Amino acid sequence: MQKYNFNTISDACVKCGKCKPNCTIFKISGDETKSPRGFLDLLGAYSRGELKLDKNTKDIFESCFLCTNCVSECPNSLATDTMIENVRRDIADKFGIAWFKKAFFWLLRHRKIMDLAARMGYVFQSCGFKVGNGEMQARFSIPMLKKERLLPTASKKSFLNSHPEFIDNGGEKTVGIFIGCMGNYAYTSIGEGLLKICKTLNLNAHLMKDQSCCAAPAYFTGDFNTVEVLAKKNIAYFEKMLEICEAIIIPEATCSAMIKVDYEHFFANDEEWQGRAKNVSKKIFLATEYFEKYTNLSEILAKIGANLDKQTITYHDPCHAKKMQGVFKEPRALLSKVYNIKEMSDTTSCCGFGGVTMQSEKYHLSRAAGLSRATSIIKTEANCVSAECSACKMQLNNALHLQNSDMRCENPIELIAKVL
Repeated sequence: MQKYNFNTISDACVKCGKCKPNCTIFKISGDETKSPRGFLDLLGAYSRGELKLDKNTKDIFESCFLCTNCVSECPNSLATDTMIENVRRDIADKFGIAWFKKAFFWLLRHRKIMDLAARMGYVFQSCGFKVGNGEMQARFSIPMLKKERLLPTASKKSFLNSHPEFIDNGGEKTVGIFIGCMGNYAYTSIGEGLLKICKTLNLNAHLMKDQSCCAAPAYFTGDFNTVEVLAKKNIAYFEKMLEICEAIIIPEATCSAMIKVDYEHFFANDEEWQGRAKNVSKKIFLATEYFEKYTNLSEILAKIGANLDKQTITYHDPCHAKKMQGVFKEPRALLSKVYNIKEMSDTTSCCGFGGVTMQSEKYHLSRAAGLSRATSIIKTEANCVSAECSACKMQLNNALHLQNSDMRCENPIELIAKVL
């Protein structure tokens, strides 16, 4: 795993400030220390031994949403997000990781126990939550779970446990499906949509039931031990699966970016595993990217769309899709065949999900970013908003709910499957 020289990156920052206008946390706080150039300046001081990690600096470094807007805006493309991810490893080593995060990450490392926990959650969720229409609200507030919050319900049965591992659609090609934890346990309609699309395309689907969590939640929190275990397990498993699958498609931007981009960063000091991560990444695709580039789905949708009274939708670009993987044209190319797309005035803003720490200990920041994004969405007067990321979906649905809007977010895979 990489151990970065923060001082080198800090010195490369020319303090031009181009990163600030689109920085998610700076727009909320207005605090220069919580801006990309502020983060880098502090990291340089930390590297030189002029700044110690204490509760104040811990709070600062944990306030970054990791949206990567700064990397996109920086003239030198300085990897501020990677620096933040690495200093969080030092923070975790010094201060430890909260017990509930440890428990969550432990579950992510043990799929069968996670399956059991999810089933128990489904059975007992109505005890602590008001449940309806695939959404739930807490009946009472606790420090890390506000009563106002809208969350996805747990599914009765996980996506992976609802189907055979290999689904033969009579095609010559087979794709592996990496579903992601939220798609597996909560938003199972995304996986069902993928299977419907694969059936339409006569594309065989392999559910790869030994897949593990991509490790993004642990990576963003600084639990690098969990990242190493899950990343190595997935890479080895994907190598095996790619002997029989043409590609591995992922309907989740965060999962895809973690596997395709961040695994390589994580193993920067391990030549063997970095090389294996690079080789695997060549066959990893966001679902809409694969369908638009390598199948005739666009042609099929165009024929369907010619006879449709198209609904109007708007599209939110997940940070880990557009900025990290360059995927933003592909979902629009597919959706535009069967929906009218009305773009928001701001197509670069982060939804404000931000990871486990932001959702649990810094929800006030996540809430503020989400409300801002929801305002932009509502102004389009579209029927719904789409985003190829379940983290965005959860965050935007909560924000829209807080804005008293009936509009909801759906994955483009769900929207495409509806018209097939």
